[in-house]
Amino acid sequence: MVKAVFFDLFFTLIVPNYLNENNEYDVLKLTKVEWESYAENDELYKERALGIVNDEVIIIKKIIEMMPYDATSEQIEEIVYRRSDRIKRALLTVKEEIIETIRSLKEKGIKICLISNSDCMDCKFWNQSPLSELFDSAVFSCNVGMLKPNSGIYEFAMNSIGVKPEDSLFVGDGGFEELFGAKHVGMKTVFTEYLDKKDNKRRKVLMEEADYYIDRFRGLLEIV
Repeated sequence: MVKAVFFDLFFTLIVPNYLNENNEYDVLKLTKVEWESYAENDELYKERALGIVNDEVIIIKKIIEMMPYDATSEQIEEIVYRRSDRIKRALLTVKEEIIETIRSLKEKGIKICLISNSDCMDCKFWNQSPLSELFDSAVFSCNVGMLKPNSGIYEFAMNSIGVKPEDSLFVGDGGFEELFGAKHVGMKTVFTEYLDKKDNKRRKVLMEEADYYIDRFRGLLEIV
């Protein structure tokens, strides 16, 4: 019997889409690909997602320090604002099917928890999201110093709401090997492509790590 469902955040519940213009990379007149080649650097990502670097301005400064470009303090502040606004938009505009499905799970008496690899900018507006009032607990990596697929973050989340692995279901799009990590600690796993479709090669790998698959979010109700 499922007593708790644990959700990933990005590309599972929300997608932090860029706009057609006025994005953070436009401040320095970069392309999206150029910006993300620096912004998603593994070492820098781990620093901020583990909470080692926990200041918005410093996060952006460290990204820019990797570039062969300079930025003024005003440009850095504008990049911080635009990145924060992108995440905020995603958190405030959650698809109704997701909201309704989670609400239905709660009506069944199932506890709801978030396990997200996130930095301080990613979780800044969580409490303003319509999702937050539906969750019994939200575990952000930057606050606990652990990242998926590390077993510790799953165990921390389960302890936070008092459930065992065999009574738990983890739902995610498969980023950061999160399905493997959840399965390793004894959770049942659900691979979702509701918000983000994978290529065939990646899908095949993730299907092997999942106990269930959904491409419509309400499909969760048939699993529990």
